[in-house]
Amino acid sequence: MSPYYGPDEPEATIEYERNFIAGDVVSGTGYGIQLVLYVTCARFLLQRRGHSRQHLFLLAYITLIMLLESLFTAVQARTVQMVYIDNRNYPGGPWNYFLNSQTAAVNVMFLVTLFLMTFLSDLLVLWRCWVIWAASSQVALAWTVISIPALMIFGSFFLGTAWTFYSTRADASFYSLLPQHLGTAYYAVSLGANVILTLLIISRLVAYRRTLLQCLPPDLASHYISLATVIVESAALYSVFAVLFLITYALNNPTNQIWLGVASDCQQIANLLIIYRLAEGSALGKDTLTTNQVTAPIHFRSGGAAGVVTTQAGTATELHFMDAAESGDSTASSATVTQNKQEQTEIV
Repeated sequence: MSPYYGPDEPEATIEYERNFIAGDVVSGTGYGIQLVLYVTCARFLLQRRGHSRQHLFLLAYITLIMLLESLFTAVQARTVQMVYIDNRNYPGGPWNYFLNSQTAAVNVMFLVTLFLMTFLSDLLVLWRCWVIWAASSQVALAWTVISIPALMIFGSFFLGTAWTFYSTRADASFYSLLPQHLGTAYYAVSLGANVILTLLIISRLVAYRRTLLQCLPPDLASHYISLATVIVESAALYSVFAVLFLITYALNNPTNQIWLGVASDCQQIANLLIIYRLAEGSALGKDTLTTNQVTAPIHFRSGGAAGVVTTQAGTATELHFMDAAESGDSTASSATVTQNKQEQTEIV
């Protein structure tokens, strides 16, 4: 039997240290994915910055989030260095040093950046929920629907502030009794708001499905109602891993360190995927369903002669091409679409 060279610490403490390192590795991987998505989104938004102020706002938003995420990752790397290298012989081991050094600048910055990123991400999902519910010109209904999640998110802001404050006091830590209760309440409220918003977005997209399939070709409608679209638009990716973190954190299970990193990364990745769809123009907008869309066939006769087509902007149409022999007239082409507002376009 080989001699034991491990630390002289309780097994539970060693398990926390293992998961602490694993969580940092996971966060570093997630940061790389976010960096690629950020560059892609920023390029799209810069190309379209002259189209609307929304593109400039979204560019500023993802830049702020990326700066916070970069700071969050750098702080994690510095914390690992302090815990496992600079203070490896601290009485009780590296994990005990981490718990007793919550007032250190890096630990304060860790919690502050985590809290700010979570709050800003919640606001983005809240905004997308409003946009999706207002897409059928029901703005008043959209405000009503998001009122409860909005109150929960702003309530979580105060809980998160208290959690950050009490977790960084000299006589407490991230896992002390009061900070743990506050942290559990904070994440429960924040996660509850996200779950409600996720269900609201999914239910609304499902309700739009029939309308979009009737008004748009299947390949175009799939941009708005496919399974991948529902997962991205609803930010469901974050909700799944946030539930795992909340359960393990409340139970004081060491794996909460891993799920915290996974949940934080998935939240930012989900937001960047939403903004990517907005940047490329495939996301559902507030005005997507505001026009009464009626699909009617358009029949063209071949022969190359001039004709008149009656159309309405924003209406999907179906084209049928026929030979001149079938129509009995090779000198003209005509089409009629019944719509609310019409415009004449001459075809040469």
